Amino acid sequence: MSKQRVLTGYRPTGKLHLGHWFGNLQNMLKMQHEYDAYYFIADYHALTSDWADPSGIAGSTEDMVLDWCAAGLDPNFCTIYRQSDIPQVAELMLFFSMVLPMPWLERTPSYKEQRAQITTKDLGNVGFFLYPALQAADIAIVLADAVPVGEDQLPHLELTREIVRRFNNTYGDYLREPKAIIATEGARVPGTDGRKMSKSYGNAIFISDPEDEIRKKVMSFMTDPARKLKTDPGDPDICPLHSVHKLIAPAEEIAEWDACCRSAECGCVAHKRKLADDLVAYLAPFRERRAELALIPGFAAEVLAGGAAKAKPITSGVVATCRELMGLDACTELSAGIKRSGSATPDDSHPSFLDSAE
Repeated sequence: MSKQRVLTGYRPTGKLHLGHWFGNLQNMLKMQHEYDAYYFIADYHALTSDWADPSGIAGSTEDMVLDWCAAGLDPNFCTIYRQSDIPQVAELMLFFSMVLPMPWLERTPSYKEQRAQITTKDLGNVGFFLYPALQAADIAIVLADAVPVGEDQLPHLELTREIVRRFNNTYGDYLREPKAIIATEGARVPGTDGRKMSKSYGNAIFISDPEDEIRKKVMSFMTDPARKLKTDPGDPDICPLHSVHKLIAPAEEIAEWDACCRSAECGCVAHKRKLADDLVAYLAPFRERRAELALIPGFAAEVLAGGAAKAKPITSGVVATCRELMGLDACTELSAGIKRSGSATPDDSHPSFLDSAE
């Protein structure tokens, strides 16, 4: 019995941080052995927000390939490709835009939120508005059975399912409606300021950070806000530092820090130093492997080329079938027949699409 196909991807808008590492990357490592796994670098999506200055996308793409592979993703077990190397995804997005009602896009939760929160970029472009259509095309173009998502991303996947369902109802039941794989463990990693770790918040610890930078950031970590003095008992349940430490340390060690904090027998500074030591040790094998891969000439380009070569037969087949279902191939065959008969002569009797209906 063949494996189900799973798809996920990241926008190359900067370095990967611990939120990515624990939020999705660890799941990706498991899924490459359990599924027919397709992992893509979403450079088209990066353009929707960074269109005015796309200069960093190429470098971030290479960094992402190095991060993924150093973390343990293996091109022999999964398909790693760049979105823009698969031109069929743009064609499928165009097909989706024909059946996609505008109110569906306007109600997308992240659209208004990001327009309000991200004030340093112009997000009034059509590309950003069409983000959900492109996302749906990313998933449908490889006939993905499932997509790993967090609870907060379920509305986005449901919109993809609605778009696919509308397309199928209109032209024929062909594309797959993807199901959700809910990511639970480590789905939300706090940043140094206690909010969800994010590049845009400036509170991230990047997995490729050098050791001294990791230590500096850990020492700035927020702890229990109610604990003002070392002699005050703390509450590890609301401590962002404690939440991160739980992700990398043995349970018995975490239990000791938990008891120590609640009884005020140890202070936050000591806990920060211990987390810094543990985090540096935890990331050391990854950083060593990443440095090795970075020395291999053209490594990232080779990985992406191999992934695109594997994905294109599938994506080409999907678009070909969609064109047939929509009747576009009939137009192609008619055009070919006219050329063979030699009956077509350019004249002014047939208005172009640019002409007014009047």
